[in-house]
Amino acid sequence: MQMPRNRFKQRLLAGECQTGLWLGLSHAYTAEMAATAGFDWLLIDGEHAPNDLRSLLDQLRAIAPYASQPIVRPPAGDPVLIKQYLDIGVQTLLVPMVESATQATELVASMRYPPAGFRGVGHVLGRAARWGQVADYLQHANQEMCLLVQVETREGLDNLDEIAATPGVDGVFIGPADLSAAMGHLGNADHPEVRAVIDDAIERVRTAGKAAGIVTVDEEAARRYLAAGCTFVGVGIDTLLLVNAMRSLAERFGTE
Repeated sequence: MQMPRNRFKQRLLAGECQTGLWLGLSHAYTAEMAATAGFDWLLIDGEHAPNDLRSLLDQLRAIAPYASQPIVRPPAGDPVLIKQYLDIGVQTLLVPMVESATQATELVASMRYPPAGFRGVGHVLGRAARWGQVADYLQHANQEMCLLVQVETREGLDNLDEIAATPGVDGVFIGPADLSAAMGHLGNADHPEVRAVIDDAIERVRTAGKAAGIVTVDEEAARRYLAAGCTFVGVGIDTLLLVNAMRSLAERFGTE
């Protein structure tokens, strides 16, 4: 059995632009629906959506037959949780609230087997190695791991250059919601001050030779970020797409 290849990472390192969809509905059925839509990647959110290890596993299985590549955002950069995520087959992580190069370095190590890191070895129990049937999994797993770190605080911005320069960090995602809150503009990620900081952060990440990413539900903003050099951009959120469609339908048939 062959080692699963991380096509998202391959394209990211090649500098290709990839657009994706945020998944917060926490169900395999809707994840599979999204996987048929044609997005380059789908982010399964474990930070703000009600996901656990089993629901993540179900969604990974649902997405697997399709071309869209899964990314998982854990609730925190916990090495124990990361170990479990990798064992169920996650190859790309987006870790929130990264604020220092030291933290980024620990995250890199948590995704790699010794001597490059400290990921625990339990591949015969894990879906990632197809329960030991991928004969060379231990030898090649490290190179398929992709780490995206989320910078979204003032401290993170202060340390952005060092974070982006950390070996093993493949991309830096600018978190607009928390960043705008940290800057005193809660709920207004489009504030001119926030936009200026985001634009500067994208340029700093690119200068470091790393991929820059962001999420927005504004199509014009998404195209602006792509033009600015972001190569992984979330262009929608499943919960908003569904609730907005339902509200729109209800309004069209509401009592006048």
